[in-house]
Amino acid sequence: MSLIEIKNLIKTYPTGDTSFNALDNVSLSVEEGEFVAIMGASGSGKSTCMNILGCLDKPTSGTYFLDGIDVSKMSMDELSAIRNLKLGFVFQGFNLISRTSAIENVEMPMIYKGVPPEERIKRAKAALKIVGLEKRETHMPNQMSGGQQQRVAIARAIVNDAPIILADEPTGNLDTKTSIEVMEFFVKLNAVAGKTIILVTHEPDIAEYCKRIVRFKDGKIISDELNAVQKGLDSLDKVNSEGIL
Repeated sequence: MSLIEIKNLIKTYPTGDTSFNALDNVSLSVEEGEFVAIMGASGSGKSTCMNILGCLDKPTSGTYFLDGIDVSKMSMDELSAIRNLKLGFVFQGFNLISRTSAIENVEMPMIYKGVPPEERIKRAKAALKIVGLEKRETHMPNQMSGGQQQRVAIARAIVNDAPIILADEPTGNLDTKTSIEVMEFFVKLNAVAGKTIILVTHEPDIAEYCKRIVRFKDGKIISDELNAVQKGLDSLDKVNSEGIL
């Protein structure tokens, strides 16, 4: 079974006397180590799908297996426990606590997981060093640039060593140069650390950093394909495996 596997997902929302399907019979599998972009216009269903993948919401019907566990029928408390074990989150608005230092923000997921204080500090320092902010541990969010705040958010996402990172428009509040820096870091997390990354974006140039692009429209997946760069790499691997090179 895939690391993430959703089948025939429907998410229905009431609208007055009627209702509409934000997700309409969606099926999707993501393997361990993949780097997937989810794209689509506003209202396409991509954010609803991301919320369900992140165990922040439940489908109206259908199944969702996360690392072999059927989470589609779990209670919200059970989903919270799964999130702490399996998932790290990076958001467009950084979602840092404004009156809390960088290292304290990174510690937050470990508090919910019950990690002892000394171990929390050790792991938070290590995570901030990974993102190049070891000299900013005591800085408050308003003392850091947008790119630095997003790197704190990434450190927070990886500090519990969750196998899956879900990033929702992570470059939406960043300039072009900083966006490139953040995306290059995601690439390293995927390629070097082996993290499975699912990233929501409406920007084609950001999606090009991902190995696979899934497009939503009107609650349905309308395309699911490797991007051009990955296609080329896969073709080269095939050529090499056949002994042509």
